[in-house]
Amino acid sequence: MDKVPTIKDVASLAQVHAATASRALNPQTRSKVSPPTATRILEAAKALGYAPNSAARSLRTRTSLVAGVIIPDLRNPVFPPIVRGIEDMLREAGYMALLGNTDGDPDRERELLAAMRGRQTDGFILATGRRDLRPETDRGRPVPTVLVNRRSDASDVPSVTADSQAGISALVRMLVELGHRRIAHLAGPQDLSTGWERHQAYLAAMACHGLTVSPRVIRYCAAFTEECGLRAARELFAAETDITAVVAGNDLIALGCYQALAERGLTCPADVSVVGFNDMPFADAFAPALTTVRVPHRLMGVEAGRLLLEQIQAGSPSAKTVLLPCELMARDSTAPPRK
Repeated sequence: MDKVPTIKDVASLAQVHAATASRALNPQTRSKVSPPTATRILEAAKALGYAPNSAARSLRTRTSLVAGVIIPDLRNPVFPPIVRGIEDMLREAGYMALLGNTDGDPDRERELLAAMRGRQTDGFILATGRRDLRPETDRGRPVPTVLVNRRSDASDVPSVTADSQAGISALVRMLVELGHRRIAHLAGPQDLSTGWERHQAYLAAMACHGLTVSPRVIRYCAAFTEECGLRAARELFAAETDITAVVAGNDLIALGCYQALAERGLTCPADVSVVGFNDMPFADAFAPALTTVRVPHRLMGVEAGRLLLEQIQAGSPSAKTVLLPCELMARDSTAPPRK
């Protein structure tokens, strides 16, 4: 049986001390080694097929090198790039992401949090956080926690989100400039910051342009899904027949709106313009291609991973927040209203 390579074997091949090799092979201490030396050590480790003993490192550092990542819906295309960004950042620091999916069920979320804490995870990145969320505690001490794509009303929970206010404002401005005045809103869940902030941004943007908003042109979706968007849009179009544009809480709700229009024999954008939010994968392949707001989802994940690592390394909670800019993507789902 071949001998398993050790750190001493790597150090010997790279012609350095074993302590130097150890520092270079640990992403958290690699900066203490000169780049040429670190490269030589990494190449030696690769040539030997050396794999660090994460269990032994965990005992030395008293960390598990595992972070729990919980998302609400694996079927939503916006979450894979967020998770990819998280994994890329954590991997650079020698961490592994333990992924869980809740399907939007709070009980399932509590089960996952308990199970992950039982595996001694060093912290959590939550894409499931509600506005009333409070951070997890362990024997009275806060567990390092970062919210991604969501934030809580409490100011002490760090988060990484997109600038919903700027994004919705840009969408409403574009619709007004096209000539729309009867602009409806299919809002996301109001217990989630994404739904509440985009709804508030819609109200503010309409007021900014001097447009009065009737409660009759607003419908609240129970979830950010195509099915909920379809139900809400059916109710809206059955009650209001003079709507010329719809601001959807996200791209999936907008896709449900497309279906509701088709059921009534209406077309987008000839009869009703529709806009979304997120620019999820394939939004440009919808029929028609969806006008929406692009969110840098992978960067969102990277920043969430960075904030979590900062908390873990500092050994104390942080109240940092990161607000990422959005970009308006004007496509075929918007046009001037029919005269």
